Amino acid sequence: MRLRRGRGEVRPRSEPGLPDFGPAPELHGVHPWLNTPTNEPLTLAGLVGGPVLVEFWAFACSNCLHTLPFLSRLSERYRGELTVVGVHTPELPLERVPGNVARAVRSARLTYPIGLDNDYEAWNAFGNRYWPTIYLLDAESRIRYTQIGEGQYRRTEAAIRQLVPGGSQSTDS
Repeated sequence: MRLRRGRGEVRPRSEPGLPDFGPAPELHGVHPWLNTPTNEPLTLAGLVGGPVLVEFWAFACSNCLHTLPFLSRLSERYRGELTVVGVHTPELPLERVPGNVARAVRSARLTYPIGLDNDYEAWNAFGNRYWPTIYLLDAESRIRYTQIGEGQYRRTEAAIRQLVPGGSQSTDS
């Protein structure tokens, strides 16, 4: 798999088994935020120092809903080692309403940070095209892994284990 987003070719691997797809764009235009201290905005620059999993999703997307329990487990399992961030990008008009998103987040019992990308700024900056899509970033905010669609949970977690400190432990999801 080769991602090209106007940043050139894939760089040589610096982590075993994980290609380097280039720097992740900042999460510009993502607001408001849910599940952050006082609902303050998050920035990738502010999260440098540990791996970050970013998922683009929409609450009325059934495939997206199927990924949420997995992301919640990852957020709990790797607390302090991995930051899970949801970027809610609406597919339907009813998904643009912040109150509807907040209700969906509460209903799904999601506790990790979720930002609303109603103007598709982050979506376009990442060159994203599908719901759901996961981007796994290393400690320097470089894209190291992607997963389009639901599933491939073991493969996704194996990639995470390569980036978290002491991450060689085996877990089943």
